Amino acid sequence: MPELPEVETIKNDLLPLISGQIIKAVEIYWPGTLRNASVETFSGEVVGRTIAGSKRRGKYLVFPLDNGKSIAVHLKMSGSLLFIPKGESLSASHVRAMFVFDDGSRLAFRDIRKFGGIWLLEKNSGFLDKLGPEPLENNFTPQIFQNILKGRDIPIKALLLDQVAIAGIGNMYADEALFEAGIKPGEKAGGLREDEAGKLYSAILNVLKKGIKSGGASVSTYQRPDGSKGLSHRDFRVARRRDQQCLECKTPLEYTKVRGRGTIYCPHCQK
Repeated sequence: MPELPEVETIKNDLLPLISGQIIKAVEIYWPGTLRNASVETFSGEVVGRTIAGSKRRGKYLVFPLDNGKSIAVHLKMSGSLLFIPKGESLSASHVRAMFVFDDGSRLAFRDIRKFGGIWLLEKNSGFLDKLGPEPLENNFTPQIFQNILKGRDIPIKALLLDQVAIAGIGNMYADEALFEAGIKPGEKAGGLREDEAGKLYSAILNVLKKGIKSGGASVSTYQRPDGSKGLSHRDFRVARRRDQQCLECKTPLEYTKVRGRGTIYCPHCQK
């Protein structure tokens, strides 16, 4: 599933390509892609509108329109957004929706497993208010992180994946941050010492920033809007490295499940 670095990369890539574009038409090939509006309602609200930017909230992409409404997209397990310049064709299959722009370019929503979705958000919609703080924004401080951990009797890995607690972190970058901080994924969140919480806070920021700098991780179906792949996975030390050795100490990495989520860690480095 695309996580914060992947979604942030897509947001940044699309910003200069679609800002100011007028939506000439919308083609919906699978109506289930639209989560809160019919094809007719969605098309009626967005066709003729100008896209006013490209934003991210957690793992959601948000495209504000000039009428105050917004289009929100969640890629889930296998979704991607592909930009097709004017005059070029798209060979990809599993396209569920297509936005056609006034200049002849297009934006395709591709989703192999049909888990992703598109929402039409009203002005001042509270749809995304349920999400926790953004870990890369200035208001996510060490003290805020301490407060999130306080009293939480759940595994730290589970808390990092809780989008209501912190927005945007997913399975891969949670494993990477816990490895960098030297913390076992099953440790109770509320039981971390202050110094451990401080190390994990710094590790979260570090792995997310590195992921964005490398354009995200292309470990499955993720690709950038131009079809290219991200390189973040090349730096992974535990994530997606099941049945391999720790790069630091050569100890075999261990695989377990934390609250149903596959988790990889080093039993020697994460004590």
